[in-house]
Formats: sequence, structure tokens, C-alpha cells
Amino acid sequence: MAGASKRGIRMITVYGMRASGNCYKIQLLLAHLGQPCRWVETDSTTGQTRTPEFLAKNSNGKVPLLELEDGRTLPESDAILCYLAEGSRYFPDDRWLRAQTLQWLFFEQYSHEPYIAVARFVAKWLPADHPRQADLPRLRERGYQALDVMEKHLAVQNFFVAGTYGIADIALYAYTHDAAVGGFDFARYPAVTAWLRRVEAQPGFIAQTY
Repeated sequence: MAGASKRGIRMITVYGMRASGNCYKIQLLLAHLGQPCRWVETDSTTGQTRTPEFLAKNSNGKVPLLELEDGRTLPESDAILCYLAEGSRYFPDDRWLRAQTLQWLFFEQYSHEPYIAVARFVAKWLPADHPRQADLPRLRERGYQALDVMEKHLAVQNFFVAGTYGIADIALYAYTHDAAVGGFDFARYPAVTAWLRRVEAQPGFIAQTY
């Protein structure tokens, strides 16, 4: 099976919320790998990640959460990406390219997601009179800084690591593709926009569903 992990196909369980970009990352990679999974929709907005049963699996009370057949569990979306992509073309074997992949995963979690994803959440899910609406200008300012970094890189690279599609692209795509909902103007980012289309043209791509 094209792109499938060298470990072979194993049934895994993913606890996730389809509206979450962090959970969409896992869905997208699994689709590329052609790897089936048991998906357990787990709505963090209604307390489903705070039950004793879920907290026994992930004491941090967040999704996504990967559960293996032997009962081992792994939280954190980018850690899950690395685990699932091991041995596939989406996570290179070369030491330097793996470090570059991790560089962009860390960038996504520290410089991108806290602003672009949160702006999306505030604008899309919170009422217009919610106090957190006042955070939007700061979130957009910092989010634009992340998009500036991405635009500069993608102006000379088709994808984030060695010009080849991989989990760095999957991680960054997950919230960037919906960033306009958070008020980000993509007219100033032609390279990022072209990259979004290249990601969507990849074999096995699936759109996010809500």
C-alpha cells in the first residue's frame, strides 16, 4: 500500500474531536498512510475529556489521544504524527531532515497554533460579546508573524522539508487552511496559498469535516 508504514497495518484507536485541527492532523496522516483506525468522537467542549475514564488514559484531559492494541496511549498531536509516520515517506530517515521536521513541528506548536488556532476558535465558536473577542487583534498580530515566516520559506520551497510533503506540512496545514475564519487575509500570502493547494492535491488527501 503506497505510503504505508513499514510496521504494517494495525488497528489503532484515536480519541478525537473532528472540529479540532490538532485531531484533523491525525485523520489526514492516517488517510495518506491508508491505515484504518477506530475513531472515538470525544467532545472536549462538553466535558468528555474530563471523565474519570478518559483521564485514566490521558491525565492532561485533551484530544487527540492514540491508543494502541496493547493498551498503551500517546497524547499530543505532533508526537502522534511522528509515531504513526515512522518508517513512511512522511517522516524522513535522514537525521538532518528529521531535525528540520521537528523544527517545524515545534514552530507549529509554539509560534503558529497558539495564535492562528485560537483566533479561529474565538471568531468561530465564541459569541460576539464574549470577553475573549478582545484578544483577536493580538492573536492576529502574532498569527501574521507566523504566516510571514511560512511565506518566506515557501517562496523558495514547495513543502517545508527538502521540498517534499511530510508531517511538517500536515501539522501546519491543519489550522492554516481554516485561518481565514479567524480573520487572516491570505491575499498577502501567495506562496502559502499555493502550498495549501499543493497539500490538497496529495494522494489520499481528505478535507476536514465538522
